[in-house]
Amino acid sequence: MKNGLVLFLLLSGLALNAQNLEAGLLLGGSNYRGDLSENSQRIILSETGGSAGAFLRWNVHRFVSLRLGFQFAQVGGTDANARDEAIRTRNLSFRSNIFEGMLGVEWNILGYQPYNLQSGFSPYLFGGVALFGYNPVTDYQGSVVRLQPLGTEGQGMPGRPEAYKKSSLAFPVGIGFKYALNDKLNIGLELGVRLTKTDYIDDVSTTYVDLQDLAAANGELAAALSSRTGELQGGEPVNFPTGASRGDDQTRDLYFIGGVFISYNFLDNGLVGARGRFRGKRSGCKTD
Repeated sequence: MKNGLVLFLLLSGLALNAQNLEAGLLLGGSNYRGDLSENSQRIILSETGGSAGAFLRWNVHRFVSLRLGFQFAQVGGTDANARDEAIRTRNLSFRSNIFEGMLGVEWNILGYQPYNLQSGFSPYLFGGVALFGYNPVTDYQGSVVRLQPLGTEGQGMPGRPEAYKKSSLAFPVGIGFKYALNDKLNIGLELGVRLTKTDYIDDVSTTYVDLQDLAAANGELAAALSSRTGELQGGEPVNFPTGASRGDDQTRDLYFIGGVFISYNFLDNGLVGARGRFRGKRSGCKTD
């Protein structure tokens, strides 16, 4: 974190000195892939949440931009939407708000200069590193319950993992398109995936624990929300044997953010003048 802060301050100082800076807003949607999405390639609209963010972009070169962004996103998943009957029977669900800070690099494939409308459009690729926070919850008997403190997979019990953290690193990668409306305003589209370092965005990762042992160690609520198959049958929770698969700990969770953005260019007189000189050359007018 300390190194990231130093890098952020350095880039911020350079950007302010150069004054070739954009500030923008992004609005769109978000989705998730993990243990409660059946690892499906289809998009389930009911599991798609909203997203909103703000960013600063420093155009260091017509082909390279640096970006600092802050993003809010909503993700969720439910076994009830699965095609596989065995997964539907598991009957787990979650949702979570995500708060993300990102530092990234963009490669403008065609070259992009918002102050030079001859280079006013380009697709771009981006990548970076992000730190995000999450907090999975679920609905139970008319209440919203936070899952992480419960230890639904026996976190903290002998021989089981420790409680997972509610923050993690991610590596955003994606594609976008940007277009300069004029030398002050840009619009664009963007879609990116976050490759995370956690498998617990959905509170599901490893195996079941005997419900009696789990209730004794972590409480009755942890046991009730660890195994919810019995709710479909109107009975008591099904006591799967310790070690039975509850999730897939061989893959990490992903989330996607996409949307449209608008940004404003903060250009110094030199850059605006550069555009004026460029126009002068095109029109054949002599400029100072």
